[in-house]
Amino acid sequence: MIGNGNAVWLRSRRHLLGGLLASMLAIAGPGVTPAETVGQPSPRDAGFSPAGLAAISDYFRNEIATGKIPGAIVMIQRRGKVAYFETFGVRDPATKVAMTRDSIFRIYSMSKPITSVAAMMLVQEGKLALDEPVEKYIPAFKDGKVGVEKKGEDGQLGLELVPARRAMTIQDLLRHTSGLTYGFFGTGLVKKAYLDANLYAGDFDNAEFAERIARMPLVYQPGSTWDYSNSTDILGRVIEVISGKSLLQFEKERILDPLGMTSTSFYVADPARQALVAEPLPTDRTIGPGSVLNDPRIARKWESGGGGMVSTIDDYARFMQMMLNGGELDGRRYLSPKTVAYMGSNHIGPSAGVVPGPYYLPGPGFGFGLGFAVRTEAGISPVQGSVGEMNWGGAGGTAFWLDPKEEMFVIMMVQAPSQRTRLRAALKNMVYGAFDR
Repeated sequence: MIGNGNAVWLRSRRHLLGGLLASMLAIAGPGVTPAETVGQPSPRDAGFSPAGLAAISDYFRNEIATGKIPGAIVMIQRRGKVAYFETFGVRDPATKVAMTRDSIFRIYSMSKPITSVAAMMLVQEGKLALDEPVEKYIPAFKDGKVGVEKKGEDGQLGLELVPARRAMTIQDLLRHTSGLTYGFFGTGLVKKAYLDANLYAGDFDNAEFAERIARMPLVYQPGSTWDYSNSTDILGRVIEVISGKSLLQFEKERILDPLGMTSTSFYVADPARQALVAEPLPTDRTIGPGSVLNDPRIARKWESGGGGMVSTIDDYARFMQMMLNGGELDGRRYLSPKTVAYMGSNHIGPSAGVVPGPYYLPGPGFGFGLGFAVRTEAGISPVQGSVGEMNWGGAGGTAFWLDPKEEMFVIMMVQAPSQRTRLRAALKNMVYGAFDR
């Protein structure tokens, strides 16, 4: 399609400029009138090659045509302007309704940055400190034990429970060095114990879930190893204890409502909006052993700060722009720019004494900050990007990255668990390949 020259550019321009006007109206927020969106820069003015951006469109259309994903939405925003926005395919393979920008996605672990921002608001206010032990707020975590695999006399592996050398801290929760884990990916006896415990059974709230997790052995000594985990769920409970409110209440009051993120929540309880929920292909609903995509239309007590939220691309774009602006949007400050920079620093570098675990999701060339993977080197990763990038994604397929150097963020909304890693890498290389200057 790229080789079709001017015809392609005209088609691409119509798609992009149509999305540009609507996007600026939705994302600009209070105080921005329609007149102010007139004459916004084209993709080329934002520093992108039209042919390069057309390649992104071609790629996602081919993914749909070849039956790999049902649909997707992609947004690139640079220097406060939408450079690329396009919807692809269908929202739901069963209904074949077209994907629309108000489609609601399970964002899973893209919930973690929101919860992390909420926690750092409390840190800024002196109500929480990163070096405080988690047990101060959730006493059940006192005297935690680490499960060490050892062979018995019969030659079989078993778990020996040894005392934690130190208590897990709030910083450990934010950077995934708590010793907690997830049972639905990876191997090992502690992970198996998580699965066997059936931690997600029944209708429970954050308080009950914290009690359940606290009874489990840790997979590593706190502060020693990066291992992806339920840490952010426990952080959500800490926020509840400090604030005296449910996690959703706190986040709505302090983040979601002020930012205008009206479609972001933990469930889609309104029957009138349930048809907006995007669905994967029927053969692609598994996110790990014993774990399938949830149905957000069924409201439950649990408000999972680590993986339970739903959102739209416009809502999440508001959150991204606030972070890219250093904690401010539309004249309202949410975090200090120093706090945002601190969150985007590498908190697991060599001097921290933290080693990457065997399932180190940030990948080569990346460290981890407070709620985000952070790029520390430009040339080691197999995908392009800038040092200082902050990113994360969700098990359902959604992903984002912030590139402060280029004043840019990119969001991909898709429900395709089995394709998520491949799609993210391809999109990142195509976006940087589309730069014109």
